[in-house]
Amino acid sequence: MSTLLVDSHCHLDFPDFNGREDELLAAMKVAGVGWALVAGVTLERFPGVLALTRRFPNLYAAVGVHPDTQDGQEADADTLIRLAADPKVLAIGETGLDYYRVEGDLEWQRERFRTHIRAARIARKPLIIHTREAATDTLRILEEEGADEVGGVFHCFTETKAVAQAALALGFHISISGIVTFKNAIQIKEVASFVPLDRLLVETDAPYLAPVPHRGKLNHPALVRHVADEVAKLQGISPDALAEATSGNFFRLFGVDRNA
Repeated sequence: MSTLLVDSHCHLDFPDFNGREDELLAAMKVAGVGWALVAGVTLERFPGVLALTRRFPNLYAAVGVHPDTQDGQEADADTLIRLAADPKVLAIGETGLDYYRVEGDLEWQRERFRTHIRAARIARKPLIIHTREAATDTLRILEEEGADEVGGVFHCFTETKAVAQAALALGFHISISGIVTFKNAIQIKEVASFVPLDRLLVETDAPYLAPVPHRGKLNHPALVRHVADEVAKLQGISPDALAEATSGNFFRLFGVDRNA
């Protein structure tokens, strides 16, 4: 078996997967995907995320409120810090800014983002960043709040090479999703070929963004193998070398002992 991959970002707690958890974990094993991180999007759903990661030792969690969530419990710093203390919780997020789905005065998004960064600094946990049509403000707030102290990852990266360079300068990793396999994803292919190998991660963002040849179908962690194969091609290295690098990056960034 080739080197095991990590799906660095997925949502296995979503209703799409209810009752299919054993099937999904078995598919991961067959595909050579050893671990996955299940990212929280609301505090209401987080107990389910945590329960899932406790059931399967090769699943990990992140706690946060997605930037375009407008209903439900707001995340104060104390709550995030308390939840992040659980050993299965590797990061704060996903958090960030999303100006694509939400209109009007978005100061509430920016304040929520700042709260997550402050919590991450106190908890000493990396951040998982979501940014869509908000790169300038995302980078500015990360810098203003001293996010370079904890670093983290820009997940499902869809921005320009210049934004990637700025994120790298702040000490962040770049995670590439199945979009990189889409024929017209020229910008993301450029980023995937440019990012230094020691700062790359791969992900599915399941249940969304299934890679070619499964585009349009339900995505799941086993399919991160297709993402990794495309990124390896763009980096000009073997799939095994890409797997070894990205898995090692994941364990170092999130402080995980792969042998535990």
